[in-house]
Amino acid sequence: MSTASDPEFDPEADHESVARKILLDQLTGQARSRHELAERLTRRNVPDDVAGPLLDRFEEVGLIDDEAFARSWVDSRQRTRGLARRALAQELRRKGVADETAREVLDEVDPASEEEAARALVRKKLRSMRGVDETTAARRLAGMLARKGYPAGMAFAVVRSELDLDAHGSADESL
Repeated sequence: MSTASDPEFDPEADHESVARKILLDQLTGQARSRHELAERLTRRNVPDDVAGPLLDRFEEVGLIDDEAFARSWVDSRQRTRGLARRALAQELRRKGVADETAREVLDEVDPASEEEAARALVRKKLRSMRGVDETTAARRLAGMLARKGYPAGMAFAVVRSELDLDAHGSADESL
């Protein structure tokens, strides 16, 4: 016969064990923000009075760390997608990272490396734009950089510079 303190018959213990499993499963292989984890628990009908303390405990022991998550996210998205600070800020906001935390992490992004990433994106895209007139190419390239969060001034300067280099490089190749 079971007692009221038996976890199998205690709904609070059941919610907590379910929530703990959800959190551990979600954190396996990929860092997540506290906000993402809280949303996941809500979708799985874990009561707030169980989710809150459990999220606090996971944060306390370092399993949830929004600053480390933001650093990792920024590094990954810069490397794989070539995103600029503005686009990264929007993504971090959607992930529920506090604006102050996002700002701290994004302030660490080197403007020179951001410009070099823009140049690399333009060079890569230029290879598939042979035969496109320069005005159309400039518009498409600037649009691509804008969608990736690059400021207009930087985007146009990089595009103009890379188009000039490409035009001179093509002329040199034909000699």
